[in-house]
Amino acid sequence: MILTHQTGSQKDTYQRCSRCVMDTSANEISFDRSGICNYCTEFIHNYKTAYLGNANYKSNKLSTLVNTIKRRGRNKKYDCIVGVSGGVDSSWTLSEVVKLGLRPLAVHMDNGWNSELAQNNISNLVTSLNVDLYTHVINWNEYRSLLKAFFDADVIDIELLYDNALLAVNYKLASKFGVNYILAGTNQSTEGMKIPSAWNWYKFDKRNIYSIARKSGITKFKTFPSISTLDYLLYHLIRRIKWVSFLDYLPYNKEYSIQSLKSEFGFKPYSGKHFESILTRFYQGYLLPRKFGIDKRIVHLSTLIITEQITRYDAIEILKTDPYPSKVELENDILYFNKKMKYINQELAEYIKRPQVLHSSFQTEISYRNLIRNIYMALPSKFSQWLRFKFLGN
Repeated sequence: MILTHQTGSQKDTYQRCSRCVMDTSANEISFDRSGICNYCTEFIHNYKTAYLGNANYKSNKLSTLVNTIKRRGRNKKYDCIVGVSGGVDSSWTLSEVVKLGLRPLAVHMDNGWNSELAQNNISNLVTSLNVDLYTHVINWNEYRSLLKAFFDADVIDIELLYDNALLAVNYKLASKFGVNYILAGTNQSTEGMKIPSAWNWYKFDKRNIYSIARKSGITKFKTFPSISTLDYLLYHLIRRIKWVSFLDYLPYNKEYSIQSLKSEFGFKPYSGKHFESILTRFYQGYLLPRKFGIDKRIVHLSTLIITEQITRYDAIEILKTDPYPSKVELENDILYFNKKMKYINQELAEYIKRPQVLHSSFQTEISYRNLIRNIYMALPSKFSQWLRFKFLGN
């Protein structure tokens, strides 16, 4: 579908997929003769191949996973790690993990941007489920300096800092307690469609974080947790710690999960995906659209369309609205952001006007990642399967 919209005095023409709502704001997009994009075509193939087996097959896979976790966690204080953010995906993961008889340590990362709703959701959940909660509080002064470095660098993935630190803390705790499984709320059902490569950055790129920090004069991290590609390999191959998208082993419908969490734990949902964090809400709802011309809702909604959790018509209607929940909330968040970052309004306005700088303009670990991926892909399939079983488990 070819669409035209007016921006100022110019008319911009773009194309939207006729099956989902991905459009030409996504790099590397292409369309077939029917106007269907490569993003949803690839997602359907991967989703059907890996996640839409019959109910018995999926149930057996879950049973095997749970039994393996219990066996490897025998005589340990915890048999798995579950990261919790206060959002629906991670909350549902923790709830289901406990119902299956596992003994998780719930882990939360506090980077100073938690909403009150997130704190209440986490508190209600861990109290009702009677599980231990470990909260890692990042040193705010150091974290603000790093955030400022990322804003000054004009790179797109501001959330690389938080995501990398989150991975580092989860793997470190798994290693500390001898746990082999980190069960995450990541899943194909609500976020399985590939994020366009230009919209974010490689999450294990510790080198990129350090390089961006050095440009702002930060030469040493005192407390900030971080993880590199090599660290990741050591955790997997030596410690045999496996990151599992746990919800892919379950029939997962987001709306049903929200209603269940509300009735069982007094859960309160958010207006947008990952909006349990004020910074994420501000970044995805305001900074990404205005500075980088990206509306992340299109990939999230496209995933829900393909998994039949929303209609394409409803998704298009949602996209006609502003990404921010409300004008009042936006105004409040701008004030909060400026105060927390010690910005004046002009600094934020100047940041939005400046052009983007690519992450690849700084030192990165992308070449290491690509080398490892190429080596793995070059291995005979039976040998690569043996390696996966030997080092990562079932």
